[in-house]
This record gives sequence, C-alpha cells and structure tokens, in this order.
Amino acid sequence: MKHSPAEILREYGPFPGVERIHGVSFDGENVWFASGDRLNAFDPQSGQTLRSIDVAAHAGTAFDGRHFFQLANDRIQKIDPDTGAVLATIPAPGGGRDSGLTWAEGTLWVGQYRERKIHQIDPETGKILRSIESSRFVTGVTWVDGELWHATWEGDESDLRRVDPRTGKLLERLDMPAGMSVSGLESDGADRLFCGSTSTPVVRAVRRPK
Repeated sequence: MKHSPAEILREYGPFPGVERIHGVSFDGENVWFASGDRLNAFDPQSGQTLRSIDVAAHAGTAFDGRHFFQLANDRIQKIDPDTGAVLATIPAPGGGRDSGLTWAEGTLWVGQYRERKIHQIDPETGKILRSIESSRFVTGVTWVDGELWHATWEGDESDLRRVDPRTGKLLERLDMPAGMSVSGLESDGADRLFCGSTSTPVVRAVRRPK
C-alpha cells in the first residue's frame, strides 16, 4: 500500500454566504459544490464564482454528463443544470445517512458515512447493486481512470484513499494535514482531486499521484 502526504495545489474560497461545503462535482469545465440550499459553480482556473442553482443540497453531488444528481436528506434528486428543475428522485440507500456521491459505469456510487460503506446503485430505482466496506468513516467518493477513490474523516483526521472497487482493499492513501476535514470529493478526470471542507467554506485541489 502506497502512503504519502496529500499535496495541496490550491485552495478556493471562502465563498460568500457559504458556511460549509457538502458535495463536490465537476462538469468538465467548472467545479460545483453543494452548500445546503443551493448548488454553486466556480471556474477552477480563475476561482471566480459563476452561478448557482436553488435546490436542496445536503451531501454528495454527481454529474453524468447531462444532469446533476444531488443528495437531499433521504433522497437523490436528478437535476436539469440549465433550468434547475428536479426531474426525478430516488431513495438514498442510507435513508439520510449518506455522504459522497459520484457517477461511473452508468451507475451512482454513494458513500455511507458512519456505516463505513460505499454502495453502487441503479440511478433509475435506487436499488443497491453491490457494496464495499472501508475501515473509516466515508465522506466523498469519486472515480478516475478506472480508479475508485474515497475520502475519510474520523477523529479530526482525514485522508484520501484509492481502493479496489471489487474488494475495498486499500491500495493507496494520501494524508491530509491535521485538522483539515474532507467532505465532498471529485476528480477533474486528470491529476486533480477537488476536496470540500465542512470546517471552513473552501474547496481544495489535491494532486492525484501518477
């Protein structure tokens, strides 16, 4: 198992009117984050806030290339990014105890915080297709280049973990600085992992190891 300190490339924020960051996603150009009662977009090059969508946004956020999926209490909402309309909802597997959310392989992957699990679910019905376990509380979750990464936060310590998507075996770990929490997690599809924070209203970019 590879083990190293997380290399923080940049910090975005704090964002006006935002108390904490929940889910984080990436639409191919901009970073989006959930802040309780809205989704917010910013340009990762300039850091400039671009727009927001008024929608319940309590935990993880995902983007399938056309729509956002957003955890809101005990449900997952499918959202039109142009209009902000909620097009459909499905039950969240944790019934409100869910954390991270990402899209991969035509399905949604949902973190279960205190249950220390990640579920792959059907995006139409919410049916659990398979589950893997972690040894720590699971927050954000993301896929990149066939790699499954998830964030943890327990005992005021956070790290980013690459795990085997079939077994949950820990393959690599990046330790965040002490006291630096990670909520949402999303890849830009290349060498950056965007990490939300609940202790301060910022998003951090961490280098993904080659």
